[in-house]
Amino acid sequence: MGVTASGTSDGHLELPRSALADTVLERLTATYTAAADPRRAGEMRAYMKDIAPFLGLTTPDRRVLSRTVLDGTPRPDEADCTAVALGCWRLPEREYQYFAVDYLRRHVRRLSSGFLPVARHLVSTVPWWDTVDALAAHVVGGLVAADPKLKADMDRWIEDDDLWVARTALLHQLRYKDATDTERLFAYCVRQSGHPDFFIRKAIGWCLREYAKTDPQAVRDFVAGERDRLSPLSVREALKNVGP
Repeated sequence: MGVTASGTSDGHLELPRSALADTVLERLTATYTAAADPRRAGEMRAYMKDIAPFLGLTTPDRRVLSRTVLDGTPRPDEADCTAVALGCWRLPEREYQYFAVDYLRRHVRRLSSGFLPVARHLVSTVPWWDTVDALAAHVVGGLVAADPKLKADMDRWIEDDDLWVARTALLHQLRYKDATDTERLFAYCVRQSGHPDFFIRKAIGWCLREYAKTDPQAVRDFVAGERDRLSPLSVREALKNVGP
């Protein structure tokens, strides 16, 4: 199990030392800032409900720039990944967090179960669907798949008062297909079925809809049995591609 970041008394995570992260962050800020588009930045900020300021980089342009930033850099270890991610999360513009999410997705197999507290910090800091959903499906999901003992952590996350942490627990199996723990999936949906927030209700429908691609009858049967508990939004999303 890797040691990724140390905590402080206020719950703030300290960046581990990483020469690679220093290089990446220096290149990143210089490259992204030079390509900023203030007009588009305002539009993007408004579209994303003012969750954070933006530089105004489109996703295709940003990923081209990211390849330039990473050109010639070595493969990171877990401490490098942690330092890059936390460093990006401390920068104000949202595109830096997108870079971090892409970086973690690319290197998730280099992360140990010890990265989970860092992932939780990322999920719960400046949270919105644009970062949380990718972290849930591709980072947290990857960590749990590699270390099933982390299922116990997901059992705690689904009970969390932070809706983004709970949403992550719902969505962490989104890419598991045949490897889905259906008992846990359905139990999580029932546990949060009465949640009033749109983002939880939508996540319930989404994870069920995704699993329906693997076992449509199981999802139909579950929805039929729990229809009185599930919100209309969750039901509609769950059955979108398989019918009642």
